[in-house]
Amino acid sequence: MKTLLLILSLIMAYQGRVVDQNGQPIPYATVYPEAKPEVGTATNNDGFFAFEADLPDNSEVIFSFIGYEKLSLPLLLLRANDTLVSTITLKEQPIALEETVVAAKASKQRNKRKQMAILLHSVFVKLEEEFPDDNAQYQVVSDVRMLSEGSTWGMEQMIANIVVMPEKCRDGRDSVQFQGRFCKRFFDAQKRAQADSILASDALERMERQSKAPAGTPNNYMRKAANAVDSGVVVHRALFAMGNMRFDFEQAMNDLRHWTVSNESEGETVLTHTQTVSKYLGCFKMTFQRHYIVDSRTYSVRRFSEHAEVKVTIPFGIKLNAEQLQMLNLVNMNDQDIEKFRLKKLRGNIDLNTIYQRRDGQVYTLEKNMLVNAFILGSKKAEIPLVIKATQRVTGLQTQDVKPLKPSQITRRLKREIVEIY
Repeated sequence: MKTLLLILSLIMAYQGRVVDQNGQPIPYATVYPEAKPEVGTATNNDGFFAFEADLPDNSEVIFSFIGYEKLSLPLLLLRANDTLVSTITLKEQPIALEETVVAAKASKQRNKRKQMAILLHSVFVKLEEEFPDDNAQYQVVSDVRMLSEGSTWGMEQMIANIVVMPEKCRDGRDSVQFQGRFCKRFFDAQKRAQADSILASDALERMERQSKAPAGTPNNYMRKAANAVDSGVVVHRALFAMGNMRFDFEQAMNDLRHWTVSNESEGETVLTHTQTVSKYLGCFKMTFQRHYIVDSRTYSVRRFSEHAEVKVTIPFGIKLNAEQLQMLNLVNMNDQDIEKFRLKKLRGNIDLNTIYQRRDGQVYTLEKNMLVNAFILGSKKAEIPLVIKATQRVTGLQTQDVKPLKPSQITRRLKREIVEIY
């Protein structure tokens, strides 16, 4: 009995309010103890949050929201008090990916090819030196936010282990294994009914069963692995796998015509590679720019950013069934419009930013941000806007004795915890 009372006494309640520099609340800001992110939460529409934890008072709590500087505070400052609520102010910081893209505008004159070749070679030599070829395991907190008309109406947070295995790569790309550990979905209470029918239903499982390849086919395992944790795992997993900087840089090194360089302040140089891909008689077209922000003196890559514009035209259109449209319809669309909808075009912009950390002379991922603004266009000018903001922050990194994940770890479906915020 005494032991039980002691355990209960260690579980403390913590609360506070997250606001911007103007004192305005920040809804859906992420709040979690760094040592135990699974007990974390998200702020409600008025910026308030509360959670319980059994950690030491000197533990650090992370406050994060895309577009603001990440803040770390001692847990003790958030001890629940009937008369005092801690106010946490986040400083606005332009999303790194947007800031980088703007800074990387190409200079008016292209550098001479010889000088460019020397510069690219110097950067690649540094990449080979600093980016390890050994396995690494990351623990990440990954947030994916769905927005409608500029406001967040739902967020999925996943805590996961990711193993990167360079030796298991294909075509020079790192093999990325994803294991979901915890998953929470936060919703405005008024949006809960809509979310239940779209994100928390079994529509995905029914679609999987309908499209599953026969046992033994090569794609069967990968399809199972990609969708196993829950319906949002594809975004979480893809976010870490996207932007394979070293591979893309090596592939584009000899393409000197499409490189530009601009010198920036604080000793940084921005290298930009622009490429356009057009397939299927122009029905699919993608133009992307990759920006490598390097130290002007040492040629070390500090940050990486990618901007892509995608356009897809589908001749005569495709009639999607109601379940497929439900998966896409993250904003309001009535049943009558769904029945008439015929997919004809897709267009959108994707921005990706990667920030790195240095350990023992090697460079590893520290944070990734992604912003997607897309439109799915159908017949009679009907369109579905899709806006996604995603952030992945590394909370733990293991570089010694890293082993591949077992198939059962990758394919285990993870239960979703639904959390309403008010």
